[in-house]
Amino acid sequence: MNKVQEKLDKKIRTIQDFPVEGVLFRDITTLLKDAEGLHDAVDQMQHLIGEKKFDLVVGPESRGFIFGMPLAYNLRKGFVLIRKQGKLPAAVYSREYALEYGTAAIEIHQDAVQRGQKVIIVDDLLATGGTAKAMVDLLEDAGAEVVGLYFLIELKDLGGRNKLDGYPVYSVLQY
Repeated sequence: MNKVQEKLDKKIRTIQDFPVEGVLFRDITTLLKDAEGLHDAVDQMQHLIGEKKFDLVVGPESRGFIFGMPLAYNLRKGFVLIRKQGKLPAAVYSREYALEYGTAAIEIHQDAVQRGQKVIIVDDLLATGGTAKAMVDLLEDAGAEVVGLYFLIELKDLGGRNKLDGYPVYSVLQY
């Protein structure tokens, strides 16, 4: 861990047994409210992106918006929203995926990406990988090529990276 990553780690609050017993929750709200911490987090994610060639930044509701928008702005790229089912007003592509207890669905406007466009996905957390894989599948359904996934935090023990085999996955902090 470099010095900036150590600073970021210290600004993330850890909460035992939330949302259920046995879970160690990494709360980024304490990082987000700190101007220097937020700036460092975005800079570290941008450093991971480096010279990657792509057309659009894609971020899921809601924390993917927090990190995806400043990265898109800094890199002079467009930003595409992935939202929960029923939140987008025009024609959409939809993808259902499994949750621990049930299913959920995410959507993207049908005109959000053009066939063959290269995209990166930006989000705050990679845990089990279910949501990230659903985003990849959704974007590929829409005709995009996912060339990288970028996360502030990766919970390594949950194995999310395994569901994304074949895709470049990057994270600033690993727990």
